[in-house]
Amino acid sequence: MMILSLALLGFIGMNVAAYQQAWRMMHYADRGTRTGSPEQLSPLQKLRVLFTGINLPRPASDIVPDLPYETFLLETPDRLKLEAWRISHDNPLGTVILFHGYGSCKAWLLPEAKAFHQMGCEVLLVDFRGSGGSTGNLTTLGYQEAHDVLCAVRFAQMQHPNLPVILYGQSMGAVAILRAVAVEKIEPQAVIIESVFNTLLKTVKNRFDSMGWPSFPFAHLMAFWGSVQAGAFSFSHNPVEYAAEVRCPALFLHGEKDPRARPEQAREVFEALPFPAKEFVLFPNVFHESCYGKEPSLWEKEVGEFLLQVQK
Repeated sequence: MMILSLALLGFIGMNVAAYQQAWRMMHYADRGTRTGSPEQLSPLQKLRVLFTGINLPRPASDIVPDLPYETFLLETPDRLKLEAWRISHDNPLGTVILFHGYGSCKAWLLPEAKAFHQMGCEVLLVDFRGSGGSTGNLTTLGYQEAHDVLCAVRFAQMQHPNLPVILYGQSMGAVAILRAVAVEKIEPQAVIIESVFNTLLKTVKNRFDSMGWPSFPFAHLMAFWGSVQAGAFSFSHNPVEYAAEVRCPALFLHGEKDPRARPEQAREVFEALPFPAKEFVLFPNVFHESCYGKEPSLWEKEVGEFLLQVQK
């Protein structure tokens, strides 16, 4: 009887911890200091995070474009407001829409946006729901953010009906693009996918691996309770399946040392692409971070050549 009671208490405790972890991962905090990466935490800090979850203040930045820009508020199908910056071009070859990663906001993509603008493109930077100047407080790691991608694409097409639309996304932004293609049926002229993960469950497992904790059963419990909180089935959040619906040229950029979305996992997504015009580029010594920020010359070379191919 005592063993059964202890087992029950342990099971309840694991679920309470997993529920709390999922909540803190998907809901931005009003204040406090952002929890560091797993590799930076002490053993005591890792233990605390295991039971209480991370602290992730709402992503925001005071940085604005150093080029002339306009600010717009876009309305999503589920009635949220997304803040977007448009940097126009006198003679644009196309519109590039940039989507940021988890725990980030559009301002973090200004270096990439400037590079795209110098390549002759109009750019549109969008804050996902809950981030920057957008409304909401929930993040679903690309699941509901696919609605935001749809909203931004519609806006760009209304502004310039005859310009090709190219989508660029980092990590969560990359996943949101792929889901929008598969589920929302958007049809961009090309996609640039950076630091993508293959399934939500595996990327959660990777985080536990970085913490030095066994991923089972915690990762599965987190995915379950995250599904309950978001009203979406996390176990089916699968970019590999989404990629099978892509029907346009695709460029994949990935850090060779990425511990959050491992290169072999990103290649699973890449290999699922049915369209033959695709390329996978590894960036040496780059972790789960901006490839442009770490290797700007290589990024500009690969992206520039890709855009020239798309425009032919």
